[in-house]
Amino acid sequence: MSSGPRILLFGAAGQVGKELQRSFAGAGELVACERSSVDLSVPDQIRDTVQRVAPDVILNAAAYTAVDKAESERERAMVINAVAPRAMAEEALRSNVLLVHYSTDYVFDGTKSSPWIESDATSPLSVYGASKLGGEEAIRQVGGRYLIFRTSWVYGPHGQNFLFTMLRLARQRDELRIVDDQHGAPTTSIALADATRAVVDTVLAGKAGTAEDWAGVYHMTCSDSVSWCGFARAIFERGRDLLEGKVPRVVGIPSSEYPTPARRPHNSVLSCEKLRTRFGIALPSWQEALETVMHQVAAAQTTS
Repeated sequence: MSSGPRILLFGAAGQVGKELQRSFAGAGELVACERSSVDLSVPDQIRDTVQRVAPDVILNAAAYTAVDKAESERERAMVINAVAPRAMAEEALRSNVLLVHYSTDYVFDGTKSSPWIESDATSPLSVYGASKLGGEEAIRQVGGRYLIFRTSWVYGPHGQNFLFTMLRLARQRDELRIVDDQHGAPTTSIALADATRAVVDTVLAGKAGTAEDWAGVYHMTCSDSVSWCGFARAIFERGRDLLEGKVPRVVGIPSSEYPTPARRPHNSVLSCEKLRTRFGIALPSWQEALETVMHQVAAAQTTS
């Protein structure tokens, strides 16, 4: 029999879910749920799963993340990103278990000139951002032992994300035009999962005090910031071997030249000082984290 807490993970098949499985391996008994086993659009399935598993910790890495598609699928985005977290929060409160939930920089409108702090007023520009803010508010309203981690520009060695899109396009085109007036902190699923494990370990060990001391919203991103255009250039520079030296010319453009159904904030940089102060945890710089992912992608390509 496994020692340690019983951990219920929603969204196990996603890029964050896969890294959480790696990071929490050996932490206790991990029960990983994918979309095929639990339909998050049906709250009763969520409740039944939580009651059946009887976890000590719930990790919610599941979300509706199709930012542009959400503009035409508002109801589905709201159900998965706002209604489902409420059901999880209510079950967590009923059993006094820890709920960890991920949110996004898109809850802000991007108009602030300095990094956003947790207490700044939210004003999402998109349905996706509004749905994620709805999830935050639902969890806060329920209360209990919860941690909401707002993160940004998530990518990693698994799944569909900006990194793999850039590598694919680089093999197909000689020139890429990429938005250069949106800034944020690219954050790897690896760093996000490892920081989550560190915080959860601290809370479960009682080293953070009572829930009244630590429950709430925290920003959790890699440090430093860059534009999407700058991030693409960094990917190509570090991925020369993967691209066999074929690095495309990258041209920076304003958002107005690349219209999308969903508006994006121009400033997505989040201050993570609260996370460092409360838990003594800081994620690596986005540059260092990118190196880690590129090594894994290169190793996977070599063995495939």
